[in-house]
Amino acid sequence: MSRRADASQCGGVVVEFESREIRDARAKKARSMPGSALIYLKGPRFLIYVSGALSMWGDRMWHFAISVFLIELYGRNLLLTAVFGLVVAGSVLLLGALIGDWVDRNPRNKVAHASLFIQNISVTVCSIVLMLVFSYKQRIEQIWDGWLTVVCYTVVIVLADVANLASTALTIAIQRDWIVVITGYNRGHLAGMNATMRRIDQVTNILAPLAVGQVMTLASNVVGCGFILGWNLVSLIVEFFFLSRVYRIVPALSVKPPVVELDEVYLERRESSQGEGNTAQSQHLTEGNCNISLPLKEITNLPLCFRRFRWLLSTCKDGWRAYYRQPVFLAGMGLAFLYTTVLGFDCITTGYAYTQGISGSLLSLLMGVSAITGLMGTVMFTRLRKTYGLVNTGIISSCLHLGCLLLCVCSVFAPGSPMDLSLLMPYITSNSSSEPGGMASQRQKHTYPLRGGSNQPLLPDRSSIHWTNNTLLFDNVPSGTAPESYISIILLFLGVITARIGLWSFDLTVTQLLQENICESERGVVNGVQSSMNYLMDLLHFIMVISAPQPQHFGILVIISVVFITTGHTMYFLYAHKAKRKRRLDT
Repeated sequence: MSRRADASQCGGVVVEFESREIRDARAKKARSMPGSALIYLKGPRFLIYVSGALSMWGDRMWHFAISVFLIELYGRNLLLTAVFGLVVAGSVLLLGALIGDWVDRNPRNKVAHASLFIQNISVTVCSIVLMLVFSYKQRIEQIWDGWLTVVCYTVVIVLADVANLASTALTIAIQRDWIVVITGYNRGHLAGMNATMRRIDQVTNILAPLAVGQVMTLASNVVGCGFILGWNLVSLIVEFFFLSRVYRIVPALSVKPPVVELDEVYLERRESSQGEGNTAQSQHLTEGNCNISLPLKEITNLPLCFRRFRWLLSTCKDGWRAYYRQPVFLAGMGLAFLYTTVLGFDCITTGYAYTQGISGSLLSLLMGVSAITGLMGTVMFTRLRKTYGLVNTGIISSCLHLGCLLLCVCSVFAPGSPMDLSLLMPYITSNSSSEPGGMASQRQKHTYPLRGGSNQPLLPDRSSIHWTNNTLLFDNVPSGTAPESYISIILLFLGVITARIGLWSFDLTVTQLLQENICESERGVVNGVQSSMNYLMDLLHFIMVISAPQPQHFGILVIISVVFITTGHTMYFLYAHKAKRKRRLDT
């Protein structure tokens, strides 16, 4: 007779025996949980998350603070901020391919450590310069007839730009390369790490500017600079230690395929042609070699500076060619087109909302809600990818994004919209102005002029100044003046907030497509060119705003933004069609 049968004869003993087994199992599991948690805390994923959180927090604080500092330094004028944004965007646009090529050509640990060191040291030195300028501004203005002030401004902008370039290199190295290797090229694990990193970015995007803004408000700008300085020094040490440990415990990170040079490709083709014994092809290649050797000799006779400049140009050209020939080229271009939009929580949209009578506290609440919807998009991405696959996830996300943006289009024509097309047509303006009770005068009743005139430059950094410092930009806007109807602004923000679900899911989809389909030896340069494309399209959206800066023009900007976004998603649809057709042919 079995032990259970014997126990069944004694009432209730079976239950006592089973409960003891359950308790033993639970105790064993409880003893193992601290060990597994400790293993996870020491694992590469957690270390990457913490390092990424520290880096993103520092970046968000710095991007917010530097724009505010530049406004304060130049007498609450946006000129320095506009110059800074132009320099940052132009440098990444021009040097994105070179940064990516540098990431590809060097060992992973050296790239990460060098980028981390350059970024944090640049921010630290820039913070020291800003502290000195804020503390001794009047004395500095009297030296060299004010030219020392110009030198200080130049140093600040250059150091901030160097920090941004180093941050771009670090992002390409860690989030586009290291994560792929750490997950062992497992698509499910890769999707999970990408989504987690994006959630961290969403949270820091809200909390970091809020934290440094409170320090600057309650204390002073000098204390804010000191706070950022201390954070970067501590972050540099912690991130350096964590990344070094990840590099040690993941052996695959130390193995990196060499970058194939053009001359190596030529030699391989020549050897293959000789092996085939085709004399005609061999003669053709020999002639090609003679033709190529002549410019090589000419290049070696040039001065060193010209040779290096020519090498930089050829590297940029090769990087853009590598980007163009990627199978995910259309998907990457589609993502870049999404940057040409005013439909986001940047300084332009929030500034427009402020002119429509929306208070700063309400804008902060809306930004918090948008962060929640962005987190929902990351959760939706992981679930859709498991159920429908990566390519179909991008299609669903695109449709959701476009569907939500239709609310923004409706807001342009809804009651309360200040859009007035006559401002863009002088003839109609002259006719309408002669009519005392015209439509234009009625539509402009709830719009307020911005301080500094209609040609006042706007903020180029989309993630720099949010609602926190809107009072700096719109001091003369009447507070409490309500528009005729809130329907237009409600539809606008309802569309912007809900669209972030599809937007971030689509962004993660394209990011993983780039990670999975780009050759490891070209991963850096292709992602560098992708960053250049993103900044290029971002510049276009600021050019749009500069061309039509009035609140009455915002409806036109909304329509143009939706056209660009639709074009980007159409490019992705074309990529998805080609990818599915290729998959059917392969099977």
